[in-house]
Amino acid sequence: MKNNLVFLISIALCSIIGIWGVVAPDAMASAALGLTGFALKTLDWFFLALCTSFLILGAYMAFGPYANIRLGKDEDRPEFSNISWLSMLFAAGMGAGLIFWGVAEPMFHYLSPPGMEGKTAEAARFAMVITNLHWGLHAWSIYAICALVIAYFSFRKDAPPLISSPIRSEFGCKYPIVCHSADIIGVLAVIFGLAGSLAMGVLQVRAGLGEVFNIPATDGVSLIILGLMTVMFLISASTGLDKGIKILSNINMIIAISILMIIILAGPTRFIMEVFITSIGDYFSQLINMSFKLYPYKELSSWTSGWTLTYLIWWLAWGPFVGIFIARISRGRTIREFVIGVILVPTVFSILWFAAFGGSAIYIEMFGGGGMADLVLEDVSKALFALFTWFPMSEILSGLTLILIFVFLVTSADSGTFVVSMMTSKGNLNPSTKLKLTWGVLIGIITAGTLFTGSVTIAKAMAISGAIPFSLILILQVIAFLRTIRRDPSVQKVNK
Repeated sequence: MKNNLVFLISIALCSIIGIWGVVAPDAMASAALGLTGFALKTLDWFFLALCTSFLILGAYMAFGPYANIRLGKDEDRPEFSNISWLSMLFAAGMGAGLIFWGVAEPMFHYLSPPGMEGKTAEAARFAMVITNLHWGLHAWSIYAICALVIAYFSFRKDAPPLISSPIRSEFGCKYPIVCHSADIIGVLAVIFGLAGSLAMGVLQVRAGLGEVFNIPATDGVSLIILGLMTVMFLISASTGLDKGIKILSNINMIIAISILMIIILAGPTRFIMEVFITSIGDYFSQLINMSFKLYPYKELSSWTSGWTLTYLIWWLAWGPFVGIFIARISRGRTIREFVIGVILVPTVFSILWFAAFGGSAIYIEMFGGGGMADLVLEDVSKALFALFTWFPMSEILSGLTLILIFVFLVTSADSGTFVVSMMTSKGNLNPSTKLKLTWGVLIGIITAGTLFTGSVTIAKAMAISGAIPFSLILILQVIAFLRTIRRDPSVQKVNK
């Protein structure tokens, strides 16, 4: 690693930020909020247009002239089964986030939807549309494009799985500092995105422990949870991709689907399924309108910045991490199979998830005893556990959910550590255990610094701060990809 500038500079910058967060968390929080605040207010049009363009590009890649190109050699076939593949990409992409926001976000939008009166039937319906906009096709399209670019150059063109590889392959690297900077920015985006998201997950586990076992919500408890999680993902990281991450991801999906089915069957089943079907229709019918909506005439820019744009930039922040990880597990799949599996399947599952959890909360608020809104506004991290009190076997559900959140966090941290290690070892598909342990410990330290702020808002700011410079790198990657794939031999054969 002595001659590896990407590793040396990345580890130095992340160490400084980690120490800063632990020693002066308020100062770090102010810096993160200032950076993200500027981007959200000044560049809102840019980020919405960019993310919507990825959705359009994803559709074109799935059904256009490149759909049958295989991510690898023509004779390559998938390394993992469809179930394991979907489980791993879902667990890495947003599993823990769905649990955190499954109840809270639909309820927030039901109470205060943009541009309309809250607590009405129309507000409830629109709340599901907004939620699915944030967690649906746009989010997974960002992941898909990030992953597709890396997978194509890695497995089709035999380039290392690095952020700089598409740029280097297509444009050359006359000035190495440009390519090194691209890789370093990618590493920082992964670290910040992972630290912010892990911090939110730890806060939710802490809240769940308080609800179920009356354990006080203190910084000490947060650090214990984080410490245990760090030990677990370091152990998992040392076992390899096809063991630790694969096994944990499959366990995640089994527990998640079990909890989902309990909510659907033990809750207001008919209402949930009606919300699910209605949400699909409402979401897809309003997709074009919502994909270009910024509310410039209603003075709702603060709402857009606080919700839609925050989410889109958040997914961009996770783009290099989830993209490289999904690319790593997708060798041998055709572009059409890849795009449908990465974008459409998780989106439909997410719509069902929010229909079950968010729909149940809205049902209680509208037709049941009420009180869910106050609980969500009081503490967003307790929202899901508050919902369980309305169900039979609430303690069992809460216990299973705590396990699920914890395992999702371990899987995300494990996947993130694996990807950062690849990025800082010149694209090694099987980085050394020593390197994974080094990055794992550093991710834990930066997460601890974020936790000391005690704020979900600041955790979100940390998560998205790395995406702002990375978005420019991503544009260069996509341009390089589109220029290169036009010359692909498979396309040339079809044209002849």
